[in-house]
Amino acid sequence: MLDKLKLAEERYEELNQMIMDIGIINDQEKYRSFMKEYKSLTPLIEKFREYKKAEADYNEASELLGTGGLDSEFKEMAEAQYNNGKNLMEQLNDELKVLLLPRDPDDDRSVIIEIRGGAGGEEAALFANSLFRMYTMYAQLKNWKMEIVSSNPTELGGYKEISFSIEGEGAYAKMKYESGVHRVQRVPETEAQGRIHTSTITVAVLPEVEEVDVEINPSDLEFQTFRSSGAGGQHINKTESAIRIIHRPSGLVVECQEERSQHKNKDKAMKMLYSKLYEVKINEQTNKIAAERKIQVGTGDRSERIRTYNYPQGRMTDHRIGLTLYKLENILNGDCDEVFDALRIADQAAKLANSEAV
Repeated sequence: MLDKLKLAEERYEELNQMIMDIGIINDQEKYRSFMKEYKSLTPLIEKFREYKKAEADYNEASELLGTGGLDSEFKEMAEAQYNNGKNLMEQLNDELKVLLLPRDPDDDRSVIIEIRGGAGGEEAALFANSLFRMYTMYAQLKNWKMEIVSSNPTELGGYKEISFSIEGEGAYAKMKYESGVHRVQRVPETEAQGRIHTSTITVAVLPEVEEVDVEINPSDLEFQTFRSSGAGGQHINKTESAIRIIHRPSGLVVECQEERSQHKNKDKAMKMLYSKLYEVKINEQTNKIAAERKIQVGTGDRSERIRTYNYPQGRMTDHRIGLTLYKLENILNGDCDEVFDALRIADQAAKLANSEAV
C-alpha cells in the first residue's frame, strides 16, 4: 500500500508543476484534464501526509522511550505522543485503504433518472410524484440543475412515469444507489375506512454520457414525431414537437415532449438514449465479473425492493443496509444525505472487505 501511495504522491507533485506551466494553462483541454486528475488525487495525498506526520511523531516518541533515563513528566509526554501516533496511524491506515479503492469512473457525471409507477395504480402514480419532488428538492439543496425530459402525468397530480436530468458534479456518485423498487405504505386520501395501502414504483438512475462513450449508427435510429399531451390525453401542443426515437438493434425507445421546440426535444431524447445504451454496455461488462456484482450495495436491479416509506410510522427503511430512520417528512423534503452517505459507506466497506479477502 505504501508503494502505491508514494507513486501517487509523485504523480501529484508532477501534476502540481504541470498545472502551473503557462504552456499547459493556455491549452485548456490539457489543463482541464490535469486539473481533474489533481483534484481527484488531493484527498488521498492529504490523508497520506497526515499519516506520515503521525508516523514521524510515533517514531520520535518510540526512539525517546527506547533510550531510557527520562524523568517522569517527560516520559509521560513521550508515552502520550507514542499512543496518539499509533492510534492515529491505525485510523488513517483504514481511511487510506478506502481512498485507494478503484473509483467509479462515472461518479463525477450528471444523471438521468426515470421513475415509473408500479403496483398500486393512482396511489403509485402519486407516490412517483412524491419521489420526484424529493429528488428535485435534494438537487436544489446541492445547487444542481434539474430538467424534465419526459412525463406522463395523471389527472390527480401523479405520474405514471417521469424522466428528468440532474446536472451537477458528483450527482451520479450521490444518486446511483437509488435504482430499484421503492415501496410506500400509507392511507390514500380516497380510502374511506383508513386502511393502509402498499404501492410500489421503480427508479432507474443512469449516468449522463457523451457521444464518445457510446457509438450509435444513425441508420439504426427511427425518429417519430407526435403531439405533446397532458393529463387525461388533452393536447397541450397543436404541433408535432414531441420526439420518439427507436434504436432498432437494442429495441430501446426514448421520447421527449417537454419542450415546445422539436430540436430541443430531439437533443434531450438523444441524451437519454446514449445513457440507456451506456447502461446496457456497463451491465454487460459487470455481469462478466460476478464478484464485483456481489460487493455492490444491492445489484441495482430494477426488480429489487430497496426501500420502504411508511407514512403512519414516519419511517424510512433501506433494506440493503438495514438502515431505519424516523424522519420520513425530512427525507421527503430533500434531506437525503444521511441515507445516501450510509449507502456509500456500506458499499466502500463491502468492497474493502472483498479486496482484503482476495
